[in-house]
Amino acid sequence: MRTVLYIIQKEFLQILRNKSMLPIIFMLPVVQMMILVFAATFEMKEIKLQIVDRDNSTLSRELISDFSGSPFFKIVALDPDVEDPETMLLKNQANAVLVIPNNFEKDYYNSMNGEVQLLVDAINGTAAELTYAYSGNILQRYNTKIAAKVLQADVQRTMPITIKPRFWYNEVLDYKYYMAPGILVVLVTIIGMFLAGVNLVREREIGTIEQINVTPIKKWQFLAGKLIPFWIIGLFDLLLGLFVAWVAFRIPIRGSIPVLLLFASAYLLLILSLGLLVSTISKTQQQVALMGFFFLIVFILMSGLFTPAESMPHWAQDINYLNPLFYFVKIMRHVVLKGSGIMDLWQDLVILTGYGIVMLSVAVKSFKKTA
Repeated sequence: MRTVLYIIQKEFLQILRNKSMLPIIFMLPVVQMMILVFAATFEMKEIKLQIVDRDNSTLSRELISDFSGSPFFKIVALDPDVEDPETMLLKNQANAVLVIPNNFEKDYYNSMNGEVQLLVDAINGTAAELTYAYSGNILQRYNTKIAAKVLQADVQRTMPITIKPRFWYNEVLDYKYYMAPGILVVLVTIIGMFLAGVNLVREREIGTIEQINVTPIKKWQFLAGKLIPFWIIGLFDLLLGLFVAWVAFRIPIRGSIPVLLLFASAYLLLILSLGLLVSTISKTQQQVALMGFFFLIVFILMSGLFTPAESMPHWAQDINYLNPLFYFVKIMRHVVLKGSGIMDLWQDLVILTGYGIVMLSVAVKSFKKTA
């Protein structure tokens, strides 16, 4: 055990002397949290909306006022003389066009059936769905408001129930709450997979591993001394990222920190093993980086970080059970936002631990101390 402690001490000294590695360890968590949490969002705060008001009535102006008062829409043009509203979409000058036809107010008062047309640029399907949902909510509230004015007594009789929705675990529907725990998973993965793998290959490149090969140090002692420092650094960066998320974004951390560290420890065992396995089949740091980047991109896109994993095809969901990020992204969000405990996620903990032990065994067997 003393031999392992000496190797760990050596590794920490090398890490602290490596000027290229220190920024990744200490600056990456802060930069990644401050930039990616804002950038990786599906929220739309300024949907460019053109309004073609051909009625120019009291009701049409009230509808325009409701859209202009929404924080999601930015009215870029208000021109009643546009012959082809689709032109603004074709020129990419607007994301949506609202057309209020002639006699809109007259039809509403006569038949309670005023119609408007909403044209949405649906090249980006997610953005189109959000635009449609935001517009639908505004139109629904507008319709209820106008109906209450026209038929006050009838509306009160037909709408005796008041609905007040409450959203659990993210009541303000802030997308940053959803993204920050997932971004932390990517951060810990980078520290574990890349740095551990690159550090081992670097020993081979500069020749210092040959000096270790002629010593009586056993293979397990050498690997434990190489991986444990990055296991500690990964846990430190996780805590640093949680602190940044709490200070900068006021994300409520409802779960237990020790429980989260327990899950992170099992996850890091798996990720460090993958990094070690990649390093055993790579000859240079560039090979480690490229191979790790390939696996990381696949893991991230299938993990449910940006889009729900449940929306993937069934065959992709089956493959996803081999994706370590899939488990830890779910664990991070459940523990941080829901306050889930070990008993709620014990199956994921068992899978991560077993997966990590298997991968560590394969990586250790693949590593040749005499290489």
